[in-house]
Amino acid sequence: MLQYAALLSLLALKLLRKERLRHIDDFNLDQGLGLFAGLNVLPEKSFATGYSYRTQRTHQEKLPVSWFKKLYPILLPEAKAFPLDFHPIPYRGEEAVLENHYIPCRGQACPSVQTFFALEYEKQVFCYANANLLRDEQTQEVLRFVDYWKDLTGQNPEWLYFDSKLTTYEELSKLNQRKISFVTIRRRGPAILQRVNERPESEWKNATIDIPKRRNKKIRYLDETIRLDGYEGTIRQIAVTGLGREQPTLFLANHPDASPRQMIMNYARRNGIEDSLGTNVDFFHMDNLSSEVRLNVDLDVTLTVIANSCYRWLASKLKGYERVKPKLLSRNFIETSGTIETTDEGDLRILFDRRYHNPVIREAALDKACPPIPWLGRKRILYEFS
Repeated sequence: MLQYAALLSLLALKLLRKERLRHIDDFNLDQGLGLFAGLNVLPEKSFATGYSYRTQRTHQEKLPVSWFKKLYPILLPEAKAFPLDFHPIPYRGEEAVLENHYIPCRGQACPSVQTFFALEYEKQVFCYANANLLRDEQTQEVLRFVDYWKDLTGQNPEWLYFDSKLTTYEELSKLNQRKISFVTIRRRGPAILQRVNERPESEWKNATIDIPKRRNKKIRYLDETIRLDGYEGTIRQIAVTGLGREQPTLFLANHPDASPRQMIMNYARRNGIEDSLGTNVDFFHMDNLSSEVRLNVDLDVTLTVIANSCYRWLASKLKGYERVKPKLLSRNFIETSGTIETTDEGDLRILFDRRYHNPVIREAALDKACPPIPWLGRKRILYEFS
């Protein structure tokens, strides 16, 4: 039970967007949060910190699998497309034994923990993360995610979207052998661009794309088949102009029949993971880490993924709030006061104070389908509104 209490206490801090474990002292007298963790009050910061240093990578691997096996049929039954990306979490201490990675907001390489994320696009749910990575392990992370999703759901992802620096041509070939469709960007060398620009005008085609911030954007594209070093067989290369860059953008794709226009529009989904990563940095304070121990950072990132999915599940239950970001959900629904009582039957009755958004919670009827809570003596939750 102590392990459950420690983990739920750490998750509570994530859900309440607290930056540091030491901020657990802010809730010393909050009985509601203590009940959430199966205790009378939340534990001391030394207990929470000590637990975070007793975990291993295998723990961080098993926890999301167990979590998403229950969540997948509810929230992600038709998950098909996954944008993938790296995010370096900077270390702000001194004498860090960490590799340098490029930090975009700083414009330079700094000691940091490289973290890999996979996002399910339709529901904007982070479903995989790994912060226990070294530089020479990064290129295999795409296939690790594929294996993770196959073990979780019994099938491979249908589409993957990622940047050119995420993996190698050899790994792209392995994805193709597993019949997983992907779209990525090819690095533009001078010789490659010269060959593309020398192609006759008659081979280029016009199209109009309709994606956020580029509605009815007119583009021109050249669809051809090429060979790459390390990639078995041929692969499609789609050179596109009109996307706001001086030189053509080179897309690589292995799907033989998908239209270039549709693949370009779908690749724009990858911007969703950058937006969601920014939301995690802002709301869950993902970059506010001072530890140089990767496994400790890995636990924090795993809890961030679970907290993110909690908010996405809540958004899916609230009518009209399906695409709302965690910050607004927290302000409107999580930061709500009330009273918790125990009924004669042993259930938990939550009486909400009067608030503007209570009708939305009442309409969702979240307590109606609430199963008994194992770590609270299998008590059920009942909602009442003032």
